[in-house]
Amino acid sequence: MSVTTINILLFGIGNVGSTLLKQIQESRDFLEKQNGVVFNFPIIANSTVVLFQNEALQQAWETDFKRSSIPYEFDDILHFLKNTPLENLIALDVTASDVMLCRYLPLVQHGCHLVAANKKPNTADLHFYNLLRSELAKQNRKFLYETNVGAGLPIIQTIRNLYQAGERITRIQGVFSGSLSYMFNRFSVEPFPFSQILADAERNGYTEPDSRDDLSGTDVARKLLILARELQEPLELDDISIEPIFGETGTRLLQETDYRSNKQTLNRYLEDRKQELEADEVLRFVGLLDLEKRRFQVKLTAVKRESALGQLRGTDNLIEIYTESYGRNPLVVQGAGAGKEVTARGVLSDLLQISETVKQQKLAGFSEVSG
Repeated sequence: MSVTTINILLFGIGNVGSTLLKQIQESRDFLEKQNGVVFNFPIIANSTVVLFQNEALQQAWETDFKRSSIPYEFDDILHFLKNTPLENLIALDVTASDVMLCRYLPLVQHGCHLVAANKKPNTADLHFYNLLRSELAKQNRKFLYETNVGAGLPIIQTIRNLYQAGERITRIQGVFSGSLSYMFNRFSVEPFPFSQILADAERNGYTEPDSRDDLSGTDVARKLLILARELQEPLELDDISIEPIFGETGTRLLQETDYRSNKQTLNRYLEDRKQELEADEVLRFVGLLDLEKRRFQVKLTAVKRESALGQLRGTDNLIEIYTESYGRNPLVVQGAGAGKEVTARGVLSDLLQISETVKQQKLAGFSEVSG
């Protein structure tokens, strides 16, 4: 089997980015033998500094990054791409940054396919959303983002396949946040205050870099918006109704600069909600896309302990997809919806999908030349 080198421009070396690099290092021989690809990282960047390198990824890349990375502007990246003979380019965004939005179009115009764990580009306004897809089509480049919803779970691809096959999807609902699943799965049955469980979730890397994205409901709303747009629903983020988890007092705290030192303030409201539950009920943070009744909402909900949502454990997501063909019995996708390992593995799967496309394009080009 011939081997194709894929050059990856990595933006973000936090939990997911660093875990991905470790997974690729550990699987290098397998990936070459099984998939016929070698991943090279000519650019590894965080928000302030970048490492430019010409050699293959080293086991001690962190040492090289600390020793040899330099401050940069994004134009330095574009200059590097313009003046360095690299092909088979994938720009990989594993940040949670708004700043990356303005980088996607020029990266595509400089020959990059895109892979993103970052949800911001797919939940920006519809003008940018459509402009990006128009440019991708013009440049014949792919954009994959399976980990935007459900970490490593095949939710986006499943919904896309159903839609493209002409299936009429009527409703999608479930627990979309691995971090909030973890928190409320524990909070409903354990005696610990919510702030302590939240601290555990942050320490385990289950939350967004700023956990207020999770607690505000914005992260779940973004996931609903991404799925709605996969179904060609022209929605904006403001079209998703979010019922605050903590009431007005907690909502104000999430907006304050001293949030990190006052998380215990969140406890009282949720303790009151917990006391209101029936003996056979638990709390779950549920997202709903009801395409027939045009209801798009995110809210904390009491569900029966013996229901599918009530029996969730750990960081599990559970997504129910109701369609015309499936009738009253939904298609269910369930599994771990948070964690750096599963998210990084999902990103790697996207990279391999685009790598296969690159290989097929090169093979088709070779055949045309040969013919």
